[in-house]
Amino acid sequence: MHSKKAVSRLLMALFLAGAALVAAPIVAGPSAYLLAADSSVTDAQLRHEVRGPLRGKNFKNVTVRVANGTVILSGQVDLYAYKAQAVKKIKKVPGVKAVRDNIAVGGPTIPDNVLQQKLLSRIQVDRIGFGQVFDAIGVDVNNGVVTLGGHAKGPVTEQSALSLAEYMPGVKGVINKIQIDPVSPMDDQIRLAEFRTIYSYAPLQQYAIVPSRPIRISVQNGNVTLYGVVDNDMDKNLVYMRAMQVPNVFHVTNNLVVAGQTEQGKKTN
Repeated sequence: MHSKKAVSRLLMALFLAGAALVAAPIVAGPSAYLLAADSSVTDAQLRHEVRGPLRGKNFKNVTVRVANGTVILSGQVDLYAYKAQAVKKIKKVPGVKAVRDNIAVGGPTIPDNVLQQKLLSRIQVDRIGFGQVFDAIGVDVNNGVVTLGGHAKGPVTEQSALSLAEYMPGVKGVINKIQIDPVSPMDDQIRLAEFRTIYSYAPLQQYAIVPSRPIRISVQNGNVTLYGVVDNDMDKNLVYMRAMQVPNVFHVTNNLVVAGQTEQGKKTN
């Protein structure tokens, strides 16, 4: 039986390997957002207008200043999601030229490695039954700021992962680098064929027993990347050989990790 600590460490890193991180980030910390606005609106009028969207207990400690059409948000909220919501609400107010976000995120301070594992565990079980085996989303945490990377089969999965991160206590910021896979009927056919070819093979069916820990199959433009944790080198090679048998596949990258091996010992085929 492999230790939970070793497997957790592998799980934290494996999904980020080889992922192209291209989406625009949601920036943590003080930020400025420039907007088109009606210059006839005075600061006094704007100050009155922007207080309305921030009513409610989630924004009770948020303070607002207005200078030359720029709204400056300060204070503190309990969750990063409330910080993002405050900025979004103010950007929609007519007359606002820019938003400067100085809101701090309070809540508990959680060690990065603990926060990383908690969030990754939630993402792994998110949307089970909706093709999660075709998603490979990675999590990195630095001083409470979460970076999400890897691949999502569609925007719903991406937004679900973002929501999980934004609403998790202890998260101070979120940067989105998840790549949404291109829409392609050929890729969809490859995904299904890879799934059937790998999981119909008796020695590999054990990896379908725990839905949160499948062998994940990521496909972009006919290129297949395998992610996950397997029990031994034999299983890793079996998965790779099965994946190579699927028609119309241009290339297979094997990022599977063998439980108990160090990250330095990983091989890419």
